[in-house]
Amino acid sequence: MAKAAELQQIAPDLFFWQAYDREVKADLSSAAIATREGIFLVDPIPLSDVGVNQLRLAGAVAGVIVTNINHPRASDQFAALFDVPIYARRESFPGKPPPRMTEIADGMQICEALDVIAVEGAASGEIVLYCPRDDGALIAGDAMINFEPYGFTFLPRKYCSNEKQMRRSLRRLLDCKSERILFAHGTPILSQATERLQRLLDSIA
Repeated sequence: MAKAAELQQIAPDLFFWQAYDREVKADLSSAAIATREGIFLVDPIPLSDVGVNQLRLAGAVAGVIVTNINHPRASDQFAALFDVPIYARRESFPGKPPPRMTEIADGMQICEALDVIAVEGAASGEIVLYCPRDDGALIAGDAMINFEPYGFTFLPRKYCSNEKQMRRSLRRLLDCKSERILFAHGTPILSQATERLQRLLDSIA
């Protein structure tokens, strides 16, 4: 799996790292969000020693979150490195779950500032995370992407279990007022995220 060279801080409580993976021919992106309970790593890919040290300086890591069945990535390694649990829906690990797994579900809060929103019809176990602080942020799994040549759009139909259901599920995110969206594949959107999502959803209505 591709390894990112460094960690980027894109907001006071949001971090991002990314690397191009030749095997899947796409950017693999990861996020970290700082909360009162600690820092949560979302869909982490391997990170250089420099990047890991940046994480340590940012605060104590409280957990690793996996957004769907396709994104275990380096979750086991990070969970072991920081001695923290892995949070995921049960569907994300259809076989034997990792020993550190804590099961989550739609409507749950992983911590005070991090809500779980299930997205049906995308990849199995798909979730989006919502943090309402600082004008709001969404952290998406595969249901939305933002990389060339596609730009900001939905997961392509061939990867969906039910494309129409996925798009209906994503409309719930319009109630989560957000300035930013971070992705598991692609560059973060750092302003007017809810407005851009509204336009995207309306374009296929």
